[in-house]
Amino acid sequence: MKKDNFYIITGGPGVGKTTLIDELAKYNFKVVQEDARKIIKQQLTVSGEGLPWKNKELYAELMFNASVRSYDEVDLEGSMPIFFDRGILDSICYMKMENIPISKEKNEISKKYAYNKKVFILPPWKEIYKTDDERKQSWDEAQLTFTKMKEIYSEYGYKVIEVPKIKIRERVDFLLNEINR
Repeated sequence: MKKDNFYIITGGPGVGKTTLIDELAKYNFKVVQEDARKIIKQQLTVSGEGLPWKNKELYAELMFNASVRSYDEVDLEGSMPIFFDRGILDSICYMKMENIPISKEKNEISKKYAYNKKVFILPPWKEIYKTDDERKQSWDEAQLTFTKMKEIYSEYGYKVIEVPKIKIRERVDFLLNEINR
């Protein structure tokens, strides 16, 4: 099942994805917030093990399942673009980076749950990068994640479009121009 109006915004940590998603929401676009941060917050609240710095396999499983659920739960009224703060393949990329085996089933689901072939990736941006209680990756890890995300989306047949490091309103304009191209 391919949803041509489902657009992914991805990249490494701390590059402005959530800021861009929030800005798109201000313009009345439907957005789907990132599942990874929700999982981390929930696991911290319940003193759970499904955290990237505790049990990477459990965290990956929770993230993958949440991404599939987010995809399934989107209301399909109309054909307006719907923007996802990360997609299912972000979980696959995480698994590959952490050497977590990817089952045939997860691989098939990742192919079946297709988004628009244009995927927007935000590059590492040192001036805005910062860590917090939920984002503990180093700058080097953030750069590696960007590279690996680009590779995984290309490997699965997506056209990866790098969003320039410009003001937030200009990033919105860039996305909308690329979608209409």
